[in-house]
Amino acid sequence: MKQSSTSTEGAIAEEADGELTEQVLAAEQDERRRIALFLHDGPVQSLAGVALMLDASLDLISRGEHEQAREILDRALGRTRTTVGELRELSFNLEPVALRDHGFAAAVDALAQSRGREHRIEVKLDVALIDALGEQTQAALYQIVREALEEAIRRGPPSRFEVAATSDAPGTLRLVIRDDAPTERRRRALEVLGERARTLGANLTLDHEVGGTTMYLELRGQPTDDD
Repeated sequence: MKQSSTSTEGAIAEEADGELTEQVLAAEQDERRRIALFLHDGPVQSLAGVALMLDASLDLISRGEHEQAREILDRALGRTRTTVGELRELSFNLEPVALRDHGFAAAVDALAQSRGREHRIEVKLDVALIDALGEQTQAALYQIVREALEEAIRRGPPSRFEVAATSDAPGTLRLVIRDDAPTERRRRALEVLGERARTLGANLTLDHEVGGTTMYLELRGQPTDDD
């Protein structure tokens, strides 16, 4: 009887893990779809328009209408610069250069300050010690912080967003993420964040508070850049 109960519990746990994995895959598919739509409706259409303007400019130049050609080229240049900015922002969100070149603290600071200015969020960060962890761990933690911030913005946006990291031994980490967005975090968003944490062997817990929420991530036994 005891063995049957244990088997049932194992089956339930396996089913729950499978559902969470499906939710992560679904979230990633949603993100890929969003990126594809953004590229098609934004940069691709913009560059197609630039190509048409360049064709028109060449035609005007061949007819000696240089002033009109210059006006069209100026518009094409402006549109190209806008498109480059859109693509640079997309690239930054996917895998910021700052994360690879300057580490976690610089990347999260750039992200938080950019989104903070846009939504008038007071940002407070204390995450420098994460730079000592391995590159893959830093990348995973960056995505967790990014998703937590974006999810808070969707709920609020918040007026305050805080991230703090502490450690009691090499390779260990306690990450605390707080926001004061007015509504509770959505269940699916939390489950996806929890599954991302589990890929690191970390535990993620949540406290709903008056005027906001706090997430706690506990990570142990992670390699550092020196390992």
